[in-house]
Amino acid sequence: MEARRALIRRAVNACCSKQGFNYIDGKRCEPTEPKQPIKVIEPATGLLLCSFPSSGERDVANAVASSKRAFAQWSQTSCVDRGRILMKAGSKIRDNLDFLAHLEVKDNGKPIWEARVDILSCADAFEYFGGVIPSIAGQYIPVEGDSFALISREPLGVVAGIGAWNFPLQTCTWKVAPALACGNTFVYKPSPLTPMTALALADILVEVGVPKGAYNVIQGDGDTGSLLCYHPDVAKVSFTGSVSTGAKVMAAAAAGIKKVTLELGGKSPLIIFEDADLKNAVKATLMANFLTQGEVCSNGTRVFVQKGIYKEFLKNLIEATNKLKIGDPFDEDTTVGATITKEHAEKVLSYIESAKSEGATVECGGERCLLPSPNDGGYYLSPCVLTSCTDDMKVVKEEVFGSVLSLLTFSEEDEVITRANATNFGLAGGVFTKDIQRAFRVVKRIQAGTLWINTYNLYPPFLPFGGYKQSGLGRENGTAVLEQYTQTKTVYVEGGDVDCGPLYQE
Repeated sequence: MEARRALIRRAVNACCSKQGFNYIDGKRCEPTEPKQPIKVIEPATGLLLCSFPSSGERDVANAVASSKRAFAQWSQTSCVDRGRILMKAGSKIRDNLDFLAHLEVKDNGKPIWEARVDILSCADAFEYFGGVIPSIAGQYIPVEGDSFALISREPLGVVAGIGAWNFPLQTCTWKVAPALACGNTFVYKPSPLTPMTALALADILVEVGVPKGAYNVIQGDGDTGSLLCYHPDVAKVSFTGSVSTGAKVMAAAAAGIKKVTLELGGKSPLIIFEDADLKNAVKATLMANFLTQGEVCSNGTRVFVQKGIYKEFLKNLIEATNKLKIGDPFDEDTTVGATITKEHAEKVLSYIESAKSEGATVECGGERCLLPSPNDGGYYLSPCVLTSCTDDMKVVKEEVFGSVLSLLTFSEEDEVITRANATNFGLAGGVFTKDIQRAFRVVKRIQAGTLWINTYNLYPPFLPFGGYKQSGLGRENGTAVLEQYTQTKTVYVEGGDVDCGPLYQE
């Protein structure tokens, strides 16, 4: 086992040190007009992982042109054959699970067991969309007499994707798998903080038979992303990230009348009623706040607990939180890995200081933990539970994107629903209760795109995911996403003579 791990780590290191961080026409390549260099720091150690130049206008144009050429072939490939190829991609991802998971940890700093779960979900996505796409049919609609209409769905063309650093390969896959299934081609720009697994996916897709150029990777900063959004041959932009950047993406897409999908931030409520199963409620609260170092957009960071069980719940939650192991992300028993960057860690800590200044109490965590070498340069934060919180505190209103849980109390159902909805976000939410009627009453009134009852933070690829309000536009996953990557064509077939009224006289 140890020899296998050493082999995988050597392969991961070789991948990170290989030249060429763009991927165009089936191979890794350097930018033709390199811009400012981007240095990628490994979160676990704080050491340099790799560096590459940001891509400029010519590089973006080359990537889009490559995908436009590939579209002519891929869009004409039958949906059965496309599905078969994508299912092979899912199988190939499973075959390379450990390599991809280790690469993801190098990029992101999350614990290795979490990375494996993420990578398996990527395999699930390719297999799901590969399996479902052959079943998508058009419509035949009789009109009058012998006339009829045909309604079909066709691919959009070249799709641009801009990804996030918290789930590097998963956010990529959620865009690429359905887009390719529908016959589109793709140009993907990963976060500059996590460039690696998108490149590994490119190799896999070429190996299983996706045409070269159908999936290209372009690396760079925000300027590179902007060039991609404004490119006239890009038909759609799919973005995952912050609200502020999402607004810029939306404006760029509007300038070219492009379709857009935005998966943005959240400040989701997790509501725990007095009759909830306490053990499961605590477990779900950990899942809703401390996975991936709290860097999850759907996290239920506003935890509303009914007053009757508050003290018992808090006691159990603190005990469970204190048992979480902060350590080297490659250790199998680590449950809390490294925060993505020093700057982000400092931002998270500043929210905790702000909460304290406004009267909140730190029940546990909220500090940087120093690990022994080689991890002494990484930023490891102990998961934080805040009490004495109020709805108007900065930490309660804004997305922290770190392991900071705000605990609040409530008395009545109507009260907590009103407070839960008092936010500009609407991505997700959760309810814990044994009263199923109450559960359905509550989720019906919560303004969010995804709600969980008696669990949290589960999102299989066959279910739609996306937000209300400022949490985004459109949906990812499920059959709903297929509408996001296709356009409708209506064909009216006249079965008799043309009736143009008095316009034509014999």
